[in-house]
Amino acid sequence: MSGKERLPVRGTQGDLLRLIATGQAESRAELARLSGLAASSVSLRVEELIGAGLLVEEGPGASRGGRRPRRLRLSPGAGLLAVADLGAQHARLGLLDLSGAPLVVEERPCDISLGPEATIDWIAAAFDDLMGRHAPPGVPLRGVGTGIPGPVDPATGRVVAPSRMPGWNGFPVAERLGGHFDLPVLVENDANLMAVGEARSWPGRDTLMAVKAGSGIGCGVIVNGTLHRGRGAAGDISHVRVSSDSSTACSCGHLDCLEAYASGAALRQVLREQGIPVERPADIVALVEDGVPEATALVRNAGRLIGDVLTVLVNFLNPDAIVVGGGLSSAEPLISAIRAAVYERCLPLATRDLEIGHSRSGPDAALLGAGSLLLDAVVG
Repeated sequence: MSGKERLPVRGTQGDLLRLIATGQAESRAELARLSGLAASSVSLRVEELIGAGLLVEEGPGASRGGRRPRRLRLSPGAGLLAVADLGAQHARLGLLDLSGAPLVVEERPCDISLGPEATIDWIAAAFDDLMGRHAPPGVPLRGVGTGIPGPVDPATGRVVAPSRMPGWNGFPVAERLGGHFDLPVLVENDANLMAVGEARSWPGRDTLMAVKAGSGIGCGVIVNGTLHRGRGAAGDISHVRVSSDSSTACSCGHLDCLEAYASGAALRQVLREQGIPVERPADIVALVEDGVPEATALVRNAGRLIGDVLTVLVNFLNPDAIVVGGGLSSAEPLISAIRAAVYERCLPLATRDLEIGHSRSGPDAALLGAGSLLLDAVVG
């Protein structure tokens, strides 16, 4: 196996491979129990997967009584997934194995204002470069995916009316990326990918909201362990109207959207007008950590506004957790203000067991989410 290859399994074989890849099963007996298939059927399909070089059997695994079973795991040569988390001014790129474990992660400058064609072609070239430098010999690429900082139609892989992304509206990202790779392609909103990636790090929290506070603001929603996409705009809190003493136009054309006051781009603009030069959300966080009052006040206000919007969603959805990630999330006043607003304004029953905290998967959350969803596309 080498180069770029489609995975030669579908259906039941794919279901069994997914159970091994996600760590839900590690033996034939566990596969039979979880899949509902007869042990003989599982054994036949496992042998086929071993013969295809996708699984290896080694032993022994954990015993549930009686003889310890031989342990199944993905073959080191089963394949790789190339994924990207595209931001306004940078992209985080990774090669993952089929279990979602990163082989390599890199961050590179990338300007989405150059347009979709140039950006997607750049991502494809970056994937080829990562494969050429880091992929073990003979291990094929099985699928590619990217997160987009804007709404994505899940049915078509097209970007729909994004903010601050001129030229991207209606662009067929999946089709363009698929033109470079004859492989399964995933295109998804970046906050949705972050939510999927975080869900694995919050066991027992089956319903959660993941807020991405960076240059823009997004929110992904996991309901009963499954990503809720809606028609592609589920969780988009960036254009919810907020209360303010002033009136500010948003890039969407409306007044007083959350993004116009609380996004990294909005805070950067205000600080620049005050003569404080910043380029990225990380620069704003650094100012807060240095005790610059102008930056601290802006970040605290941003957290309050985000919390006010989340208050409605918490009362409506009753999530188990709110996870905050993105470039601004390491600014403690942001998290503190979100917590204060939600706990003050929500019903006690909605917040009794609610946990509000930082991302547990860190900057790789969206890459891990992309790997999880892409695996479903590869073996589906």
